[in-house]
Amino acid sequence: MQIQKKYASSVTLLTAGHFFNDFYNNFLPPLLPLLTTNLNISLTSAGLLILLYSFTSSILQPFCGYFIDKKGYSWLILLTLPAGALFMCFVGFAPNFFTLAILVALSGLGSSVFHPLGSTLTNKVTPTHNKGVLMSLFIAGGNVGFAVAPVCVVLFLIKFGITSLPWLIAPSIILALIYYFHGLHRINIVNVSQITEAVPWYKSSSLIKLNAVMALRAWIQTALPNFLPLLLATEGHPPTLAGTMITVFLISGACGGFIGGWLNDKLGRKTCIVTLLTVCVPALIYFISNREITPLSWAMLIISGIALQGVMPSSIVWAQDIIPHSAAMVSGMMLGLSFGLGGASVAITGAAADIIGLRSALLWTVAPLALAVIIAVTIPLKEKSIADAPS
Repeated sequence: MQIQKKYASSVTLLTAGHFFNDFYNNFLPPLLPLLTTNLNISLTSAGLLILLYSFTSSILQPFCGYFIDKKGYSWLILLTLPAGALFMCFVGFAPNFFTLAILVALSGLGSSVFHPLGSTLTNKVTPTHNKGVLMSLFIAGGNVGFAVAPVCVVLFLIKFGITSLPWLIAPSIILALIYYFHGLHRINIVNVSQITEAVPWYKSSSLIKLNAVMALRAWIQTALPNFLPLLLATEGHPPTLAGTMITVFLISGACGGFIGGWLNDKLGRKTCIVTLLTVCVPALIYFISNREITPLSWAMLIISGIALQGVMPSSIVWAQDIIPHSAAMVSGMMLGLSFGLGGASVAITGAAADIIGLRSALLWTVAPLALAVIIAVTIPLKEKSIADAPS
């Protein structure tokens, strides 16, 4: 596929930005042991920090996107990365829990601005026939950054200590300067003519259904890597097996983004999502229900990772097609809100595990994914015009 230089550089820069945004986004877990010790924080307080960060970095995304759509503030792309990095890298200097919570919340807010704005800019600078593949490149940048962050942070802490974290702000500042000279902040993301061509977001059944599909998908995608180490440990497997499986699952997801983007451009948004999720259901059932770890189990885990993450490019591009005048807000729904809702549902899996056992609870968590397939099938390819929308 021949990618023209006029948008290749923009997509590359936005992908790099997504890498560093999600890189900083995953600093908190490896920092928590030091923070809890230094500030004498309880496990409950540590859990509240994670919940707070999840809220400001995920749940707030569509609200930040709504603001971006209304104001067209593409210049915020220059501030989001440095701001998110600044607040996260200074958590080691927090004198108390209250200050720490403020820093964590503000860092998450930076991420909530970057995701809808970055995906909207990516959509804006890419041609129609390549949107799926190039959106998958943008998403893959975030997946890789998120995956490598814990290892990088731990190695950095061992070598330099938590008070040296501010040095890691430098890449975000350098990239923001490159953004400035490249002119990403000058791209117009508001298209007034499209406002009369689409249903308002709150009247769009297609958007609501798509958001439900992505939230139901996020449920098992979050539950599996979180509970898999515990499941394997209780059955006598070594911790290294769980770590390897999670790594394989995440890497498969990163590859799945590219595969999903390619399928999106070849088959279309709806067919791509329905196909991948349909394939994922039996793959997950086999992987979870079989206690014995076999080559086929590994294959099913890889297929599951590819399918679950492979629907992301299609969901974002489809949502932006449904509500083109609110591209940033709907991107926030797909990237943040649906993931946050799905992640919150993991508590149901945990509660069920106390009653029926963890393996059975994980197996039942595949049921919402099957429901997601059914809902996806009912979403029409074309949204009705605003004139046809119910009043």
